[in-house]
Amino acid sequence: MRGGVFTFYVWDPLARSLCFSDGRAGLMILKNRIENRCSDLNFNLARGGSFTTGIEADRVGAIIDLGTADELRERYGYDDAAGGGEGFASLRLQGQQVLILKADNPEETLQPLKEAPALFSEVGPSANAPVKLGHIYLLRLASKKDSSFQLIVKLIVIAYTPNESVTLRWEAL
Repeated sequence: MRGGVFTFYVWDPLARSLCFSDGRAGLMILKNRIENRCSDLNFNLARGGSFTTGIEADRVGAIIDLGTADELRERYGYDDAAGGGEGFASLRLQGQQVLILKADNPEETLQPLKEAPALFSEVGPSANAPVKLGHIYLLRLASKKDSSFQLIVKLIVIAYTPNESVTLRWEAL
């Protein structure tokens, strides 16, 4: 699974967590108990509603709020309609660098994303960011025990009802 749309529900005992390997809820009921199955990204009410990553044993993470599609367009200067999705769509990983569209771009040239170095230097357990409607985020998961494991995901919040639910579109880079 490389991406999809997922809705977190704060009061659902299972759908408070997302597993990126299959795009399903990261929690399950096992022997009449809520158990972790694969919690790559959680939604919780802490700090008024936030995402948390790097919560599983031996995992660390980082999450960066890139702002809205319009803010990305203004910052990086590529052509896109107001509220468009070109910036989100263009985010990609090349080696250890995250790239985005470049200004005046008929040939789809790319430029480094200035915020991306924090993904590789500021990892820790339980990294979090406040949920904001329309915002685009990058997150990175890594393992403390397996240096070859790395997962980088882009996501955009497409619906948000505070204290209730958040829906996002996500794609692994």
